[in-house]
Amino acid sequence: MKDEKLHYVAVTGIIIKNGKFLITKRSPKEKAFPGLWTVPGGKLRKSDYASLPKDTADHWYNVLEKALEREIEEEVGLKVKNIRYLLSLSFIRADGIPTIIISLYCDYDSGKVKLSEESVEYTWVSVNELDEYQLAPGLKEEIELVNKTLKKGKHNGWNGKYDSVSDKSLRDGIA
Repeated sequence: MKDEKLHYVAVTGIIIKNGKFLITKRSPKEKAFPGLWTVPGGKLRKSDYASLPKDTADHWYNVLEKALEREIEEEVGLKVKNIRYLLSLSFIRADGIPTIIISLYCDYDSGKVKLSEESVEYTWVSVNELDEYQLAPGLKEEIELVNKTLKKGKHNGWNGKYDSVSDKSLRDGIA
């Protein structure tokens, strides 16, 4: 029996550039979402913070943001800025390990896309083009939520429930 307290923690980043969103097609060799379009991200590592000076006597701040910056640079070679929280989700992997994913969104800062071996293609898409791609589950709704947030200029936050089929706030007013 696996320790109920142990989880993987991962971050993903929806990158925005000139009103479009970066998506990458996963290699068919990848365990998670092979051949599907997704966004850069990965697991939080102890090395993302433990070797850095602490921000207080006992703590490190912004560890998720730093992990996302590392993952984006490793996976697509870009620098990003203005990292913001979108939502969190969880699932249990095929090997039984529970995983928490923190979905963030950010603005492109600099660099030219250079894919790691995890991905085989990339493109910048508008919300209206999302249906042309076989996206990882939930990604379309996340990008639509970012788009809606950007149009309104604010993020309403979690409403206590997330259901892409019945959550009216995700369906209404999305371009």
